[in-house]
Amino acid sequence: MNYKLMLRMLGRTLQVEALCLLLPLVVALLYREDPRPFLFTIVPVALLGTFMARIKSKSEFFSREGYAVVGLIWLILSLFGSLPFWFSGEFAGFMDCLFEIISGFTTSGATILTDIESLPRGILFWRSFSSWIGGMGVLLFTLAFLPKVGGRTQVLVQAEVPGPISSKLVPKTVRSSQILYFIYIAFTVIEIAAFLLAGMPLYDAVVTTFASVCTGGFSVMNASLRAYNSAACEIIAIVFMILGSLNFSVFFLVLTGRARQALHSDELRFFLGVVVLASLLVFGNILPLYDTAGHALRDAVFQVTSIISTSGFCTTDYNLWPPFAQTILVLLMFVGGCSGSTAGSIKCGRILLAVRCSIRSLLRLSHPRAVRVVKLDRKAVDEETLNTIFVFFIFFFLLLGAGCLVVSLDGVSLTTAFTASLGCLSNVGPGLDGVGPVSSFAGLSGLSKGVLSLQMLIGRLEIFPILLLFHPAAWGRS
Repeated sequence: MNYKLMLRMLGRTLQVEALCLLLPLVVALLYREDPRPFLFTIVPVALLGTFMARIKSKSEFFSREGYAVVGLIWLILSLFGSLPFWFSGEFAGFMDCLFEIISGFTTSGATILTDIESLPRGILFWRSFSSWIGGMGVLLFTLAFLPKVGGRTQVLVQAEVPGPISSKLVPKTVRSSQILYFIYIAFTVIEIAAFLLAGMPLYDAVVTTFASVCTGGFSVMNASLRAYNSAACEIIAIVFMILGSLNFSVFFLVLTGRARQALHSDELRFFLGVVVLASLLVFGNILPLYDTAGHALRDAVFQVTSIISTSGFCTTDYNLWPPFAQTILVLLMFVGGCSGSTAGSIKCGRILLAVRCSIRSLLRLSHPRAVRVVKLDRKAVDEETLNTIFVFFIFFFLLLGAGCLVVSLDGVSLTTAFTASLGCLSNVGPGLDGVGPVSSFAGLSGLSKGVLSLQMLIGRLEIFPILLLFHPAAWGRS
């Protein structure tokens, strides 16, 4: 392990976090709120980050260090990022602060808050802005704006960017990061403008955009987006939740004049097909509950998009929907968005490859000597990647079961325990029953909140970087 280089990278990331905290500090000052929660955080974070960033180290950096440092960075970033919440005095305990900021950085949207509108605007701004930072990736943000972190940066990208297959847009990793953030920032600006045109106040438009373009789901209103009672705002959110769920390389192909190649993406067509099919099924099931078909269709499309994109916004209490519609939403929590997007969960790419690999195994029963290659986007996928996908599935369901067991110790219903664990591990946020769209995670014990916080981190980093931190072999000499 190259510990000095790992500490240096941690320092650079803390410097970025200190810079990011300046924005909510400015917001607090503009609204004449107490700036001390941010000042008490910025100073020690900046000093510690600067000290660590100056550590001299060798440039050798391999996969083991890459996965380990990514896991450490997200843990340390969350610990320091929770301090403004703690210093504000608005949260019941430090575990609540940690749960809320991890939910932000991982774009989960789960919350322990019961009265969101009572919090200071600076605190709510940091809560949503943390989602925006974590949506594209903390290390991608660092590489894009403070590129000289040292080491093999592609290893860091592979450890942090979601999906079974990682590919660079251009040969240089730093340049790829900058292109991704250019697209991300462009979407952010466009969505803010769209919300303003739809009549949303400036502050609300900014923080809601932060939480939707990254498929995060945080809102500054207790009733989420339905508080605005605006079909235009809901449609805008739907569009950008879908855009945030697509592989950002698709947008790069479109910008470089290769739209036809982008449209041939297997994952893109699978994702859009699932959205359309699920929306129609939910619409048909909930139609008798509504006065008009238009309202039913809007709610169906919004909630399907919100769940499959792992955003977690709501415009209605789907706890009151029929079991068939609720079951579809739970299944969508397993699916998630595309690889290389801001969405969480298993990802459409993994599901496609797992299905195609399973079909190949069935065909081999009747034709043992046949040579069949599993492909994605007309390209062969190597066996190592396929094996890693099945290992991912095994760990995903083991962790889901473990989280469900821990939450069930609180005496909640099976539906609450299962969807709480699934919502956090898949980074969707809200579940059903006691953790539904009009409820929160506030009633759970400290143990449950701690385990669910860890699940959110594991889910966002797609299991391996965090689990590696707990494996003794990762820290050995060999």
